[in-house]
Amino acid sequence: MTETAPPVGRAEFLAFLEAQGISHQTFDHPAVFTVAEGPEIKAHMPGAHTKNLFLKDKKGQLWLISARQDTVIDLKRLHRTIGSDRLSFGSAELMLETLGVTPGSVTAFALINDKDRRIRFVLDKALADAERVNFHPMTNTATTGVSQQGFSRFLAAIGVEPLVIDFAALQVAAP
Repeated sequence: MTETAPPVGRAEFLAFLEAQGISHQTFDHPAVFTVAEGPEIKAHMPGAHTKNLFLKDKKGQLWLISARQDTVIDLKRLHRTIGSDRLSFGSAELMLETLGVTPGSVTAFALINDKDRRIRFVLDKALADAERVNFHPMTNTATTGVSQQGFSRFLAAIGVEPLVIDFAALQVAAP
């Protein structure tokens, strides 16, 4: 049996950003578990704040959706939008196995732990267009902000190409 490396944690992730020459700023704060929590925490952090959904479709494909915190995502129609089978939330065990994080700490940065590239990454166009984006650095007791260029460099460095979806346009088009 082969031994798997432990998941990349906060310190290793921040060191990875440094090694890639990606400028970042990390703010420590009390734990937050939902987008609705901590508006006073986010108020002093520049950039777009995010919500992240870890999903699994009926065929077993895993998905990570990262969107601006205020983006409306219709979970009942999302599967058609991204070209998947019906979706449900992935289990905490599967999240830990593939992303190396626990519920409340889901983050696009955790894609660094998806060594087998089991997860398809969907990025909200509003985030793709933001000058600066904020995600948890593997823990929900901190938030790390990077420029859009830095985020793109991060994704390229780990070999992930996002599927960019304009969720705002979908809401306008919805009946």
